[in-house]
Amino acid sequence: MTENSATSSSWPAWTVPLAAAVVAVAVWLVGAASGVNLEAQLGADVQAVSVVAAAVAALAAGLAGWGVRVLIGRLVRGGGEVVWFVLCAVVLLASMVGAFAGTTPGAVVVLVSMHVAVGAVVALGLRTVGRGATSGSVLA
Repeated sequence: MTENSATSSSWPAWTVPLAAAVVAVAVWLVGAASGVNLEAQLGADVQAVSVVAAAVAALAAGLAGWGVRVLIGRLVRGGGEVVWFVLCAVVLLASMVGAFAGTTPGAVVVLVSMHVAVGAVVALGLRTVGRGATSGSVLA
């Protein structure tokens, strides 16, 4: 059976969390190079968003997404691609609460950009993971 490039990824699923972390770091670096002070308001406290925090959060999101995608692929008939994208949209919208906590307009723009970029990498990178998981490797 052959698959076209529109429905199959040539990258293994384990690379998606790593790619998400790289994208988060790239957006963080662009923001920092632009002179944006990346801080978020958490209640009464202001917390700096470090490059390490951005990378770890993106890596965690990618790993969690991978696990959820495999489950959806196994539980939903046809692979659950629509379910996956709807869930990704809901999670992205929920994550915007944190992104809009930036202390300056520039910080909000960078944080929103980071959330959207990482979300896109995870959603698109894992769109086909879990299909036919009973006959193939989860790591493929």
